[in-house]
Amino acid sequence: MPARLRPTAAIAADAILVGDPGRALMLAQELLRQPKMSNHARGLWGYTGETPAGDPLTIQSTGMGGPSASVVLADLAELGLRRAIRIGTCASLGDLELGELVVVGDAHEERGAFASPGATKAPGPDARLTEGLRQRLPEARAVSVLSLDSLYRPERDLPSALVEAADMQTAGLLGAAVEHDVAVAALLIVSEKSDAGQLRDEDLETTAKLAGRAASDLLST
Repeated sequence: MPARLRPTAAIAADAILVGDPGRALMLAQELLRQPKMSNHARGLWGYTGETPAGDPLTIQSTGMGGPSASVVLADLAELGLRRAIRIGTCASLGDLELGELVVVGDAHEERGAFASPGATKAPGPDARLTEGLRQRLPEARAVSVLSLDSLYRPERDLPSALVEAADMQTAGLLGAAVEHDVAVAALLIVSEKSDAGQLRDEDLETTAKLAGRAASDLLST
């Protein structure tokens, strides 16, 4: 039995991973036929069902931050997960606009709430899944992402010349993917920008559905 998840239905070999439990439910209703809740332990809602093409797919929330995402991925790998696509949100550090959907080309991480500025490069996303996402979403730019333990430290000197976006879990998830032999790629929606505020909830949902359909289509191949 995994350490944290308590599956009540089978976990598919392919999954879409999202941080927000509410987004997991929304995408399960959007993408799956007759989804069944496969986990509710720790508030990490997960659903398993079949895509319209008849392929099994799990949609699992990972919580907030890299540590949470990493342990969820480890549990899913123990339950048979082999491929996953993260659909998350990020903050723009440059010219990315609110609502823009991007493909993670590489990720960096800064460890520890009181770490000195400076990022290390995380393992890269799976090349085949990443290329598949770019083919299905040609309008989505490939970007470099910095994963932080907090997006809200005003004293932080963000290395915007190095990366174009910041989030809280992609780098940790990619590191766990290598450790547990799971192929992982990531799609991020720009939901925050310092001079433009936050993306409206309805626009975030619309873009998440677009990303979910692309991810589901790719995992069905």
